[in-house]
Amino acid sequence: MSELGRFIVLEGGEGAGKSTQVSHVEQWLLGRGRDVRRTREPGGSLLAEAIRGVVLGDWDEGVDAQTELLLIFAARAAHLNATVRPALQAGCDVVCDRFVDASYAYQGGGRGIALRHIDALSDLVLQGLRPDLVLLLDIEPEQGLARADARGDNNRFEAENLAFQRRVREHYLARAAAAPSRYEIIDAALAQDEVSAQIDLALERHL
Repeated sequence: MSELGRFIVLEGGEGAGKSTQVSHVEQWLLGRGRDVRRTREPGGSLLAEAIRGVVLGDWDEGVDAQTELLLIFAARAAHLNATVRPALQAGCDVVCDRFVDASYAYQGGGRGIALRHIDALSDLVLQGLRPDLVLLLDIEPEQGLARADARGDNNRFEAENLAFQRRVREHYLARAAAAPSRYEIIDAALAQDEVSAQIDLALERHL
């Protein structure tokens, strides 16, 4: 783990319950006397939030995959510079709703962008930074989409078809399998308190 702040990321497909569990992780850390900065991607700084609005916007001309990828990495660069790096350097734990794995899953798996292009942008923007722990909230796309629909106010990623959502899940699971020491797969199909209990165990193992 970093000698400074710890960088913890929650990932997963649509309807996995990340926002709820980000709050849970934040409270878990606060309860152990840690300083915590909660954030999200795309977003997390004034500039990055402005770019988020562009990324999620419903544009008449559409948003092609390359433009989407570049916008998300532009938001990520602003987020890292304004929020994440300063917090970690100050000894503050950062809990983030999505990070770079989302680009590999959504733009790589979902959109079909070659992973070498995402690798190149990651090298440029991240400069070696990686999460200490990634909690992957895994759920069957059918169940996740049903949850997202019940919540309402769907964004354009939630509106993508089931095949897209399945590719996203497959890429998430492949990344977790490739680096098991840094990833914990959480069964997000369970009740909220059961998901939180799994996360508690994962945090105790890693932190």
